[in-house]
Amino acid sequence: MSQTEETLAVPVAELRPSLEAVLMVADQPLDAVALASAVGYPVAEVNAALAGLAEEYTEQGRGFELRNVAGGWRFYTREEYAVVVEGFVLEGQQARLTQAALETLAVVAYKQPVSRARVSAIRGVNVDGVMRTLLTRGLVEEAGQDHETGANLYRTTGYFLERIGVTSLDDLPELAPYLPDMADLEDELESVAAAGSQPEPGPGGEPSPEPGPGTEPSPEPGPGTVPTPEPGPGTEPGGGTEPFDTPRASATQEPPA
Repeated sequence: MSQTEETLAVPVAELRPSLEAVLMVADQPLDAVALASAVGYPVAEVNAALAGLAEEYTEQGRGFELRNVAGGWRFYTREEYAVVVEGFVLEGQQARLTQAALETLAVVAYKQPVSRARVSAIRGVNVDGVMRTLLTRGLVEEAGQDHETGANLYRTTGYFLERIGVTSLDDLPELAPYLPDMADLEDELESVAAAGSQPEPGPGGEPSPEPGPGTEPSPEPGPGTVPTPEPGPGTEPGGGTEPFDTPRASATQEPPA
Protein backbone atom coordinates (compact mmCIF):
# COMPACT_ATOMS: atom_id res chain seq x y z
CA MET A 1 0.00 0.00 0.00
CA SER A 2 1.50 3.38 -0.95
CA GLN A 3 2.17 6.18 1.48
CA THR A 4 -0.46 8.38 -0.13
CA GLU A 5 -3.12 5.79 0.63
CA GLU A 6 -2.09 5.87 4.30
CA THR A 7 -3.06 9.55 4.62
CA LEU A 8 -6.35 11.39 4.44
CA ALA A 9 -7.29 13.16 1.22
CA VAL A 10 -7.55 16.54 2.95
CA PRO A 11 -5.69 17.51 6.18
CA VAL A 12 -8.13 18.34 8.96
CA ALA A 13 -5.87 20.75 10.90
CA GLU A 14 -2.37 22.19 11.08
CA LEU A 15 0.35 19.56 11.15
CA ARG A 16 2.33 20.26 14.33
CA PRO A 17 -0.60 20.89 16.71
CA SER A 18 -2.34 17.83 15.28
CA LEU A 19 0.71 15.67 16.00
CA GLU A 20 0.93 17.01 19.55
CA ALA A 21 -2.75 16.29 20.19
CA VAL A 22 -2.50 12.70 18.96
CA LEU A 23 0.73 11.98 20.81
CA MET A 24 -0.75 13.42 24.01
CA VAL A 25 -3.43 10.72 24.16
CA ALA A 26 -1.34 7.84 22.81
CA ASP A 27 -0.67 5.04 25.31
CA GLN A 28 2.14 3.55 23.23
CA PRO A 29 4.75 4.81 20.72
CA LEU A 30 3.35 5.58 17.25
CA ASP A 31 5.32 5.30 14.05
CA ALA A 32 5.30 7.93 11.30
CA VAL A 33 2.87 6.00 9.10
CA ALA A 34 0.25 5.76 11.86
CA LEU A 35 0.65 9.44 12.68
CA ALA A 36 0.44 10.43 9.01
CA SER A 37 -2.80 8.47 8.69
CA ALA A 38 -4.22 10.18 11.78
CA VAL A 39 -3.39 13.78 10.82
CA GLY A 40 -3.83 13.50 7.05
CA TYR A 41 -0.33 14.52 5.95
CA PRO A 42 2.34 12.70 3.91
CA VAL A 43 4.79 10.60 5.91
CA ALA A 44 7.78 12.71 4.84
CA GLU A 45 6.18 15.89 6.19
CA VAL A 46 5.22 14.12 9.39
CA ASN A 47 8.79 12.94 9.96
CA ALA A 48 10.11 16.44 9.43
CA ALA A 49 7.53 17.93 11.79
CA LEU A 50 8.31 15.37 14.50
CA ALA A 51 12.01 16.12 14.35
CA GLY A 52 11.29 19.84 14.50
CA LEU A 53 9.06 19.43 17.56
CA ALA A 54 11.68 17.36 19.38
CA GLU A 55 14.33 20.02 18.76
CA GLU A 56 11.99 22.82 19.77
CA TYR A 57 11.13 21.19 23.13
CA THR A 58 14.83 20.78 23.93
CA GLU A 59 15.65 24.40 23.07
CA GLN A 60 12.77 25.65 25.25
CA GLY A 61 13.86 23.53 28.21
CA ARG A 62 10.50 21.81 28.58
CA GLY A 63 9.96 19.23 31.31
CA PHE A 64 9.10 16.65 28.65
CA GLU A 65 10.69 15.58 25.38
CA LEU A 66 9.61 13.86 22.16
CA ARG A 67 11.67 10.77 21.46
CA ASN A 68 11.74 8.16 18.72
CA VAL A 69 12.17 4.85 20.55
CA ALA A 70 11.91 1.41 18.92
CA GLY A 71 10.53 2.91 15.71
CA GLY A 72 7.79 4.94 17.41
CA TRP A 73 7.34 8.50 18.69
CA ARG A 74 6.12 9.30 22.18
CA PHE A 75 6.31 11.97 24.88
CA TYR A 76 8.62 11.27 27.85
CA THR A 77 9.51 13.24 30.96
CA ARG A 78 13.09 14.51 30.99
CA GLU A 79 15.61 12.60 33.08
CA GLU A 80 16.63 15.65 35.10
CA TYR A 81 13.09 15.89 36.50
CA ALA A 82 12.88 12.21 37.48
CA VAL A 83 13.09 13.03 41.20
CA VAL A 84 10.03 15.26 41.00
CA VAL A 85 8.04 12.68 39.05
CA GLU A 86 9.09 9.87 41.37
CA GLY A 87 8.01 11.82 44.45
CA PHE A 88 4.62 12.53 42.92
CA VAL A 89 3.98 8.92 41.89
CA LEU A 90 5.15 7.38 45.16
CA GLU A 91 3.11 9.82 47.23
CA GLY A 92 -0.05 8.63 45.53
CA GLN A 93 0.84 4.97 46.00
CA GLN A 94 1.85 5.32 49.64
CA ALA A 95 -1.24 7.22 50.74
CA ARG A 96 -2.83 5.37 53.63
CA LEU A 97 -6.13 3.61 53.11
CA THR A 98 -9.08 4.57 55.27
CA GLN A 99 -10.48 2.18 57.86
CA ALA A 100 -13.45 1.52 55.57
CA ALA A 101 -11.14 0.67 52.66
CA LEU A 102 -9.06 -1.67 54.83
CA GLU A 103 -12.14 -3.50 56.08
CA THR A 104 -13.52 -3.86 52.56
CA LEU A 105 -10.16 -5.08 51.26
CA ALA A 106 -10.02 -7.68 54.05
CA VAL A 107 -13.48 -9.01 53.12
CA VAL A 108 -12.47 -9.32 49.47
CA ALA A 109 -9.20 -11.03 50.42
CA TYR A 110 -10.85 -13.72 52.55
CA LYS A 111 -14.09 -14.17 50.57
CA GLN A 112 -12.85 -13.81 46.97
CA PRO A 113 -14.20 -13.99 44.40
CA VAL A 114 -17.01 -11.94 45.90
CA SER A 115 -19.60 -9.46 44.63
CA ARG A 116 -20.09 -5.92 45.86
CA ALA A 117 -23.49 -6.84 47.25
CA ARG A 118 -21.94 -9.62 49.34
CA VAL A 119 -19.25 -7.30 50.68
CA SER A 120 -21.91 -4.70 51.52
CA ALA A 121 -23.96 -7.36 53.34
CA ILE A 122 -20.95 -8.45 55.41
CA ARG A 123 -19.92 -4.91 56.33
CA GLY A 124 -23.46 -3.61 56.72
CA VAL A 125 -22.83 -0.51 54.57
CA ASN A 126 -22.68 0.39 50.89
CA VAL A 127 -19.15 -0.18 49.54
CA ASP A 128 -19.45 1.12 45.95
CA GLY A 129 -17.21 4.13 46.54
CA VAL A 130 -14.64 2.17 48.51
CA MET A 131 -14.50 -0.54 45.83
CA ARG A 132 -13.81 2.10 43.18
CA THR A 133 -10.90 3.35 45.28
CA LEU A 134 -9.48 -0.17 45.62
CA LEU A 135 -9.85 -0.73 41.88
CA THR A 136 -8.08 2.56 41.14
CA ARG A 137 -5.24 1.67 43.51
CA GLY A 138 -4.79 -1.66 41.72
CA LEU A 139 -5.46 -3.68 44.88
CA VAL A 140 -8.67 -5.27 43.55
CA GLU A 141 -9.69 -6.41 40.08
CA GLU A 142 -12.74 -7.93 38.38
CA ALA A 143 -12.93 -11.72 38.35
CA GLY A 144 -15.83 -12.57 36.06
CA GLN A 145 -19.52 -12.74 36.91
CA ASP A 146 -21.67 -14.77 39.25
CA HIS A 147 -23.50 -17.49 37.30
CA GLU A 148 -26.70 -17.14 39.34
CA THR A 149 -27.07 -13.37 39.77
CA GLY A 150 -24.87 -12.03 36.95
CA ALA A 151 -23.15 -9.66 39.39
CA ASN A 152 -19.50 -8.78 38.85
CA LEU A 153 -17.08 -10.62 41.11
CA TYR A 154 -13.89 -9.15 42.54
CA ARG A 155 -10.59 -10.52 43.80
CA THR A 156 -7.29 -9.16 45.03
CA THR A 157 -4.37 -8.57 42.66
CA GLY A 158 -0.72 -9.48 42.62
CA TYR A 159 0.03 -5.90 43.64
CA PHE A 160 -2.02 -6.50 46.81
CA LEU A 161 0.17 -9.48 47.70
CA GLU A 162 3.25 -7.40 47.00
CA ARG A 163 2.09 -4.56 49.23
CA ILE A 164 1.35 -6.81 52.22
CA GLY A 165 4.52 -8.84 51.70
CA VAL A 166 3.22 -12.35 50.93
CA THR A 167 3.67 -14.59 47.93
CA SER A 168 0.18 -16.14 47.78
CA LEU A 169 -3.22 -16.03 49.42
CA ASP A 170 -2.29 -19.14 51.39
CA ASP A 171 0.10 -16.96 53.39
CA LEU A 172 -2.69 -14.74 54.71
CA PRO A 173 -3.03 -15.00 58.51
CA GLU A 174 -5.72 -17.28 59.92
CA LEU A 175 -8.85 -15.55 61.16
CA ALA A 176 -9.42 -17.96 64.08
CA PRO A 177 -7.14 -16.13 66.58
CA TYR A 178 -9.10 -12.93 65.99
CA LEU A 179 -12.56 -14.47 66.48
CA PRO A 180 -14.36 -14.50 69.89
CA ASP A 181 -13.64 -17.48 72.14
CA MET A 182 -16.24 -20.24 71.77
CA ALA A 183 -16.56 -20.54 75.56
CA ASP A 184 -17.50 -16.87 75.76
CA LEU A 185 -20.05 -17.35 72.99
CA GLU A 186 -21.57 -20.36 74.76
CA ASP A 187 -21.86 -18.46 78.05
CA GLU A 188 -23.54 -15.57 76.30
CA LEU A 189 -25.96 -17.88 74.48
CA GLU A 190 -26.81 -19.68 77.73
CA SER A 191 -27.53 -16.40 79.50
CA VAL A 192 -29.77 -15.28 76.63
CA ALA A 193 -31.59 -18.63 76.64
CA ALA A 194 -32.03 -18.52 80.41
CA ALA A 195 -33.45 -15.02 80.27
CA GLY A 196 -35.94 -16.12 77.63
CA SER A 197 -37.07 -19.22 79.55
CA GLN A 198 -37.86 -17.55 82.92
CA PRO A 199 -41.56 -17.93 83.98
CA GLU A 200 -43.93 -15.02 83.85
CA PRO A 201 -44.23 -13.11 87.14
CA GLY A 202 -47.29 -13.79 89.26
CA PRO A 203 -49.79 -11.22 90.56
CA GLY A 204 -47.47 -10.23 93.39
CA GLY A 205 -44.40 -9.76 91.22
CA GLU A 206 -42.87 -13.16 91.99
CA PRO A 207 -42.60 -15.69 89.14
CA SER A 208 -45.33 -18.28 89.20
CA PRO A 209 -43.78 -21.69 89.94
CA GLU A 210 -44.16 -24.26 87.24
CA PRO A 211 -45.68 -27.55 88.38
CA GLY A 212 -42.94 -30.16 88.65
CA PRO A 213 -43.24 -33.76 87.56
CA GLY A 214 -45.41 -35.82 89.87
CA THR A 215 -47.12 -32.88 91.56
CA GLU A 216 -50.86 -32.89 91.81
CA PRO A 217 -52.88 -29.78 91.11
CA SER A 218 -54.39 -28.06 94.13
CA PRO A 219 -57.70 -29.75 94.92
CA GLU A 220 -60.92 -27.81 94.79
CA PRO A 221 -62.32 -27.14 98.27
CA GLY A 222 -64.81 -29.81 99.15
CA PRO A 223 -67.92 -29.48 101.32
CA GLY A 224 -67.14 -28.68 104.89
CA THR A 225 -63.73 -27.13 104.30
CA VAL A 226 -62.81 -23.62 105.29
CA PRO A 227 -61.35 -21.48 102.46
CA THR A 228 -58.09 -19.66 102.94
CA PRO A 229 -58.85 -16.09 104.02
CA GLU A 230 -57.80 -13.16 101.85
CA PRO A 231 -55.17 -10.75 103.25
CA GLY A 232 -56.59 -8.08 105.49
CA PRO A 233 -56.38 -4.34 104.99
CA GLY A 234 -53.06 -4.10 106.83
CA THR A 235 -51.13 -6.44 104.60
CA GLU A 236 -48.99 -5.65 101.51
CA PRO A 237 -49.91 -7.32 98.26
CA GLY A 238 -47.93 -10.14 96.75
CA GLY A 239 -44.63 -11.49 97.99
CA GLY A 240 -44.09 -8.66 100.46
CA THR A 241 -46.19 -10.41 103.13
CA GLU A 242 -45.64 -13.41 105.27
CA PRO A 243 -47.84 -16.41 104.37
CA PHE A 244 -51.07 -16.75 106.28
CA ASP A 245 -51.70 -19.93 108.28
CA THR A 246 -54.87 -21.73 107.39
CA PRO A 247 -57.24 -21.57 110.39
CA ARG A 248 -57.92 -24.88 112.09
CA ALA A 249 -61.30 -26.41 111.55
CA SER A 250 -63.66 -25.98 114.52
CA ALA A 251 -64.79 -28.95 116.53
CA THR A 252 -68.18 -28.85 114.94
CA GLN A 253 -66.79 -28.87 111.45
CA GLU A 254 -66.48 -32.10 109.55
CA PRO A 255 -63.11 -33.03 108.09
CA PRO A 256 -62.59 -32.32 104.41
CA ALA A 257 -64.03 -34.76 102.01
